Amino acid sequence: MKTRNGIALAVSLISLLAMVSCSSLTTLSEESIPSMDTTTVSQVDDPETANHADGETVSQLEIDDAMLADIYDRVYPGVVTIKTFSDASGSNNTRPSGQGSGFVVDTDGYILTNQHVIDDAVEIEVNFPSGLKSWAEVIGTDPNSDLAVLKVDIPQAGLFPIPLGDSDQVRVGDFVIAVGNPFNYEGTMTLGIVSSKGRILNSINQAPGGSYFSAIDLIQTDAAINPGNSGGPLININGEVIGVNRAISTDSFSSTGNPVNSGVGFAIPVNIVRRVLPYLISEGSYEYPYLGVSSLGEWNLRTIELLGLPADALGAYITCVTDGGPADDAGLIDAGMCDDPVFKTGGDLIVAIDNQTVSRFSELLSYLIMNTEVGQVVTLTVLRDGETIDLSLTIGARP
Repeated sequence: MKTRNGIALAVSLISLLAMVSCSSLTTLSEESIPSMDTTTVSQVDDPETANHADGETVSQLEIDDAMLADIYDRVYPGVVTIKTFSDASGSNNTRPSGQGSGFVVDTDGYILTNQHVIDDAVEIEVNFPSGLKSWAEVIGTDPNSDLAVLKVDIPQAGLFPIPLGDSDQVRVGDFVIAVGNPFNYEGTMTLGIVSSKGRILNSINQAPGGSYFSAIDLIQTDAAINPGNSGGPLININGEVIGVNRAISTDSFSSTGNPVNSGVGFAIPVNIVRRVLPYLISEGSYEYPYLGVSSLGEWNLRTIELLGLPADALGAYITCVTDGGPADDAGLIDAGMCDDPVFKTGGDLIVAIDNQTVSRFSELLSYLIMNTEVGQVVTLTVLRDGETIDLSLTIGARP
């Protein structure tokens, strides 16, 4: 899922999009969810407002070109270009094999980008807006969210960290800004809005069965994102990072075969970055909580009627339980669809986790990743044969 210019986009996602829109029995899984195709807290007290550099409050409707220019001036020094080389040092080949974006997260020299930008790289070069160039070391990677942390050894005076915001405060309709290096045009800024939240893409972490684990809670935006933007920041009007640009969904391609923006881009929410980043720096990786289940994706009335549920039924219908996984150990019952995609009844319907209502499978995964840890015991509330029961489950680690 890596292209030469560092934007995660598989051609197969086009057919997956068609499947999501045409199939009423799309099955979602921790291991394989159809793709929809891609440090200081500074919260905004009022989600409808943001702050000027001088501390004044400004309405979303009062954004003007001067304000956008001010935001760019503040964040641009912290946005970097990442170039990768697939051959060993000393080679006469001076052409990079790949290129993407990233940004500075602190004055210790740590740089955040997408893992797919630096995968298979033998050497990694980081270019700063000042003109300074430095080789970088890979400190940690997270294939589940497609994040990577690099480290450069340069003076602190040359590092300009961009503050991290709070993606939980982001609302659909908020203005956002993408800064990066599309098609090698360094320091490009584009403007858009948050088009949706809670999107799901395949991660780049392949599961034992050959499918892929899920990346959850992605922010969808219409801000122009193109090859080379991967790993760059998605910024709010406070000048804070609220996402890491990862992928686009498109059926348009350039003459060279690169995907072209269609107004549907995806960014990893910064609150996942906050959770994962310290582990990537200290340990080089992060263990994701794991249930070992698959669930129906989109419901329709036929499905609901076959399950004997009311039209407004909510929850995660379990189609498959992984043998020997945490859900299997807890006694969760599936619909027998692990090896047979034909719809069947008889599976448990998860309606809550730790007394938090589950409206759909993506909400279950979101709670799991953002609120639990490996080894933690949670309570699943399930509807089984018309009765509501509680099951105790010990969270496992993604294989």
